[in-house]
Amino acid sequence: MRRGLFLLLGVLAVLVGVVWTLQGIGELGGSAMTGVQIWAVIGPIVALAGLVLIGIGFLRRRNGSGQPGPPGAG
Repeated sequence: MRRGLFLLLGVLAVLVGVVWTLQGIGELGGSAMTGVQIWAVIGPIVALAGLVLIGIGFLRRRNGSGQPGPPGAG
């Protein structure tokens, strides 16, 4: 169950990060965030964190035990 949660939260974070990035660089309008440069910085950070969560979810799924495998195991 937790690995699915990691995957879901990771995908949501990536999507939110992309939207924030596009708003920050002014490519996606319709928000008070549009054109505000801080969102062009925060967005990629959130998207990267989402990718990390997706990676954790896949590692847990591949292992099957719900726990990350030992270092070097593959």
